Amino acid sequence: MLEILINGAVTSAIYAMLAVGFTLIFGVARVLNLAHGAFYALGAYLTYSLHVQAKLPLILAACGAVLLVAAFGMAMERVFVRPLRTSPLAVLLITLATSLLVEQGLFLVFGSEYRNVPAFVSQKITLGGVGIGGQRILALCMAVLLISLLWLFIRRTRLGNAILAVSQDAQAAQYVGIPSDRIFSIVMGLSAALAAAAGVLVAPFLTVQPGMGLLPMVKSFAIVLLGGLGSIPGSILAALLIGYSETLVAYNISSSWTELVSLVAVLGTLILRPAGLLGKRAAF
Repeated sequence: MLEILINGAVTSAIYAMLAVGFTLIFGVARVLNLAHGAFYALGAYLTYSLHVQAKLPLILAACGAVLLVAAFGMAMERVFVRPLRTSPLAVLLITLATSLLVEQGLFLVFGSEYRNVPAFVSQKITLGGVGIGGQRILALCMAVLLISLLWLFIRRTRLGNAILAVSQDAQAAQYVGIPSDRIFSIVMGLSAALAAAAGVLVAPFLTVQPGMGLLPMVKSFAIVLLGGLGSIPGSILAALLIGYSETLVAYNISSSWTELVSLVAVLGTLILRPAGLLGKRAAF
């Protein structure tokens, strides 16, 4: 039981990072970003490249990867998304195209073989007689820390208050002097950084290959639908539900059945509660 609790917490934390970033950009800019999984993959690959190929210390490589992906996200918003924001379908298509471009670029540069990213913590940690990889515990702790810092940033800083204002009414915020376009770009950077951080944290114990961003993208979308589009608390709650549900299914039935959990959750949500568990208009 303790092993299920710990592994479920790790899975839920990673899902929460991905889903919070995904719902953040939707809640503020009303953008469904299908390139979110590409940010996750880029975080893992850039960490590998900066550490293994450029010989940077692992912690510097990880921080550099997150910053580079954040910059890429902001550039994508400025160049591709902003001119098309009035057309949701066009935004969906351009973000999907960006995702496919990133995947093919990773394939051309790194090939199809799997890459190994060293663990930040290689030792196993024993909790209540259960041995858990130190990297998994680190991923759990960092996910909780980063989501908490994001919440404090939104609630306690002037820029965070501007983001909150834009999420509630972008046009009204523009009238009182808040530069909505700049806020959209910053939020895209934050969303990309969270996804990249998730990729960095799981890279040492999951597969690093060009198509690794697809499944996290699907999971993020499922969690956001279950929690409610635009609701960060809802996304966190949904991440816990799906993370623990998958863990229970993996332990009691088979790991090959875990992918059905997200599908069942989405179908059930669309039938019983289309707005999601905590769906609302604003991100917070």
